Formats: sequence, C-alpha cells, structure tokens
Amino acid sequence: MKTLLEVRELQERRDAGLRTVLLDVRWALGDPHGHDHYLAAHLPGAVFVDLERELCAPGAPGSGRHPLPAPGALQEAARRWGIDDGDTVVAYDDSGNLAAARLWWLLRDAGFESVHLLDGGLAAWRAAGSDVEGGQARNATGTVVLSSGHMPVVSFEDLRAPVEGTVLDARAGERFRGENEPVDPRAGHIPGALSAPTTENLGADSRFRSAEELRRRFADLGADQGPVAVYCGSGITAAHEIAALEIAGVRAALYPGSWSQWSTTEGLPVATGS
Repeated sequence: MKTLLEVRELQERRDAGLRTVLLDVRWALGDPHGHDHYLAAHLPGAVFVDLERELCAPGAPGSGRHPLPAPGALQEAARRWGIDDGDTVVAYDDSGNLAAARLWWLLRDAGFESVHLLDGGLAAWRAAGSDVEGGQARNATGTVVLSSGHMPVVSFEDLRAPVEGTVLDARAGERFRGENEPVDPRAGHIPGALSAPTTENLGADSRFRSAEELRRRFADLGADQGPVAVYCGSGITAAHEIAALEIAGVRAALYPGSWSQWSTTEGLPVATGS
C-alpha cells in the first residue's frame, strides 16, 4: 500500500480523468479557523473535513481529548465526503500532513486501503504552480462501506505493564521532558517511552523525509526491533508518526488516548527528563 502521493502523480490522475476524492483536513492545535483557511484556497474539488467533529468522538474524562470516532459515525462522514467503494482518496493539509494523517489512519483502520497523503500538502501543490480555488466544494453522497480494526492499537492498560518493544512519544521534546505542557494537566511522559517528535519526520519543505532517512531515524531509536507503539498529545499527530514508520517499513500501533488520557487517569506514573 502506497502511503504518499506526489503532486505530479495527482496532477497526472486529474489529467487522465481518474476518479479521485480530495479531502482537505485543515487543522492545527490552537488554530480553530481551518474551515476559513479552506474557504480561502484549496485544491480544486477538495471537500473540507472537520477534524474535531468528523475524525474524533467527543472528548470525555478518562478517554482523552480526541477519542476515535465510532465506526458508524466514520462511515457516515465518509459518505458525506463522497467516497464510494473502490475510489482513490487523497488527503492533505497545510502543515506537512500532521492533521491529514489522522484521516489516513482512520480510513486504513476502517479497511479502506486506497488512501494516500499528498506529500507536502497544499504548499507543495502551490509550489508546483497548480491551481487552487475558494469557496465550498461538495461531492455527491457516497456509498462506501467501512469496517474497523484493521490497524493495530494499544491501550493504557497495555502500556502500564512492562512493555516488550519500543514506545515512541511524538510530541515536541520539551513536552516529553516535562519542561512545558500547554494543554494537559500533568507534564512529562509515559515511563520507558522515547522522544521522537513528529516534526522530525519532515524536511524543511514539509515533505516526508526519504524512506532511507526515516529507516535510519527509527533504527537509531530501536524501533526496528520488535513491536512499536506511538502516542502524542491526543492521538492526532501520532498517526503521522505511524505513516512515517510505514514508509520506513515498520508497522506500529497507535495509543488513541495518548497523553491526554494517560495524564488524567489516576494512578498512572509519569516520568520527566530526557
């Protein structure tokens, strides 16, 4: 399964008239204006996906800030986006796919394999001189049938026991070390986890590093030896790390509740420092 699609490949699909569902997942922590950014400029025909409302269930005490949506809710959303069985889906954002990877992971978990991330996102599309448009685009309602459970996950019960393998923390290093925690009530990390900031999966152009570079990165962390689990603040950007690991040839499990669940669950230990 191909994780990334290059701008050139997407342009070739459009020129050939191949059916492609484009999904714009404009979202960033602290920026509630993703839909406004989408309305100003997006890839022609791209449908806006609301990460908070469509790619998450409502947050609740004990479940974290961005729980996974129920399978039925995801299928309903996917049909609103215009997806049919057999379609090719390309997701993107304007932040190196840090948000769009959540949609990629959810569709893969739902058994939909022909879903890709546009490498470099909107910035790469514009850099290639490709057209953008404004306003609201809509697809006809789709008929896709989704399932669930096709991607590995772990729970906090799995991680509180002695863990066999590697646990990667995809947040910024200062949050991992406990020097700064802007969102969650306790600072630090899951004991035994290793710091692996998601942003280091990307080059200066917001495109994924090469497969060889990513293989070296994760091998240096020991992530090529045995099971790998990934978490972040609330389970969003951890999906980006899982995509990077897949590019590197490593299959990794997501801890959906991530730090927002761990740090609010009574009795779970917290480590600080590097």
